Amino acid sequence: MSQVRVYGHRQALTAHRDALSACIHACLVEALGLPPSQKFQRFIPLDDGDFIHPDDRTGAYTIIEISMFAGRSEATRRRLIRLLFERIERDVGISPQDVEITIFESPAANWGIRGRCGDELTLDYAVEV
Repeated sequence: MSQVRVYGHRQALTAHRDALSACIHACLVEALGLPPSQKFQRFIPLDDGDFIHPDDRTGAYTIIEISMFAGRSEATRRRLIRLLFERIERDVGISPQDVEITIFESPAANWGIRGRCGDELTLDYAVEV
């Protein structure tokens, strides 16, 4: 299970939303082994005055936050981050200098999904990869 939040300047995020969505999801499927149908994303466009960051970032500056069940190895999480940097630059055209990624993990028992605690779900993919 993963939930993705993507923040960026309104104009740039709107222009890149479809390509970013596809790219991020493809990386999650590849690195984590998520089924392609498990796509949960929220895009949060911000007005310039509401998105304050250092001057060495451009208008394409994008923050990606990924919340997921705990259990993936450090190597798997690193692979995901590297894939995201590589593919976002290649497929979307946003420089790694303008991308920040944070992964938040929590125990499955801390999630509520479809009327159950996350640790009570039967998943069709492995979490411990």
